[in-house]
Amino acid sequence: MEHTSSRSTHKISPYHLLIIAIAVLLIAIVYLFASRFTYAIGFPLDDSWIHQTYARNLALNGEWAFRPGLPSAGSTSPLWSALLAIGFWLKLSPYIWTYFLGILTLFTLAVLCEWAVRKLVNSYQPHFPWVGIFIAFEWHLVWAGLSGMETLLHGLIVTTVLVLLMTNSPRYLTLGLLTGLSVWVRPDGLTLVGPALMTIFFVEKGTRSRLTAMMRYSLGFVPILGLYLLFNLAIGGTPMPNTFYAKQAEYAAWQMIPISDRLGQLSLQLLVGPSLVLIPGVMSWLIKSIKGRMWGSLSALIWCAGYLWLYISRLPVYQHGRYLMPAMPIFFIFGLLAFADFDGRKIFSRHHWAAQTIWRGSIAIFTLGFIFLGAKSFAQDVAVIEGEMVVTAKWVAENLPAKSIIAAHDIGALGYFDNHELIDLAGLISPEVIPFIRDEPQLAIFLDEKGADFLIAFPEFYPLLSEGLEQVFSTNGEVPLKFERQNMVVYLWKSP
Repeated sequence: MEHTSSRSTHKISPYHLLIIAIAVLLIAIVYLFASRFTYAIGFPLDDSWIHQTYARNLALNGEWAFRPGLPSAGSTSPLWSALLAIGFWLKLSPYIWTYFLGILTLFTLAVLCEWAVRKLVNSYQPHFPWVGIFIAFEWHLVWAGLSGMETLLHGLIVTTVLVLLMTNSPRYLTLGLLTGLSVWVRPDGLTLVGPALMTIFFVEKGTRSRLTAMMRYSLGFVPILGLYLLFNLAIGGTPMPNTFYAKQAEYAAWQMIPISDRLGQLSLQLLVGPSLVLIPGVMSWLIKSIKGRMWGSLSALIWCAGYLWLYISRLPVYQHGRYLMPAMPIFFIFGLLAFADFDGRKIFSRHHWAAQTIWRGSIAIFTLGFIFLGAKSFAQDVAVIEGEMVVTAKWVAENLPAKSIIAAHDIGALGYFDNHELIDLAGLISPEVIPFIRDEPQLAIFLDEKGADFLIAFPEFYPLLSEGLEQVFSTNGEVPLKFERQNMVVYLWKSP
């Protein structure tokens, strides 16, 4: 059984909630100010503008489409896009409402993690909610919360399900509903079925009890999953969104890289920050879970390892490991649980205070140090998107002929700021390119067949397609040059 308190010490007071709320607001202000004074307020990913475009069309036109009148399944997260649509109804989007949702999600996640450690470790009864503060300040999570993406919302739902399993919650209907909801945020929410069934099998006693638990779980999960599959079939003709298939095809080359290299990149992204100091704690909690037969914790640990493995086997670990971020909160919780347990014991007798001081100091130093490094990374990422994608999209909207057909790999800002007909080389709204998504000669034939007039790309991304083409426009931005990258270019694909 899990190590839970028989008292109500796990409850969080209004005072603690206020401290966590202030911490979340302060860190958000630091990141947004860093972004503003580096280049501009914005989002660190072009994909964020894809969600904004779907949200705007849903709010203003009542349709699920990237281009008005053309329904498409190019949004990975229907629930997130729907939540963003509220901002357009309230006339607060694209920035204020999106940042509000991200900040609210980060606050809720910090409170959840604080509650989880209080629930699972009797001795953790601090006057200062340092677990919640750690989560609020952890730079990967702040970056995700302000990214305009569904990443942190997915992490919140995942963490909620796994924490409920770790605390032996018998609310199987709720667990099923949350699992179904997670799929509407990201398709990989399906992976939560594994730890749920594992916990039911080992925690529930007897066949009848297990079947009843699984029936309740399925009653919550299956209908919501069914609606999700029907939604995608109706919009795009496939049970999963186009992005699910496009990403698999686009990054097929990644799957050929030796697994040792991929694991190295995973470690680099996951451990850049205070998480490095938590590694001993994660191992300690694993051992404790095995010895104590803490099936909820073991199922969560196995899920975390499996999730990380799933992504490094299929997709590249880039952009600070953004595909791995939903697993980071539960990974952090394991380490924080072990630290809170260690902090309340006297393993080293009278010298225990020395070990406590070293571990506490290390966590504090890494957490505070990466506040500024994380803010700098966020600001630079925003500068690239705003200075390259957004600038290009606005130029295209003002300067290219209205009937031009534009081919581009990064369509988010183009979709939001421009109204030209698009050929999506990433396959999100043009799924017909998925079979040859990285085959440049075949893409060239496809563009000719579709009557493309212009190609928009970073030269290094399509070296064959862009070779010898006339440049119509280049951003000439300074930010990419600092990273030894080229500027985004608008090429003339054929004479008008």
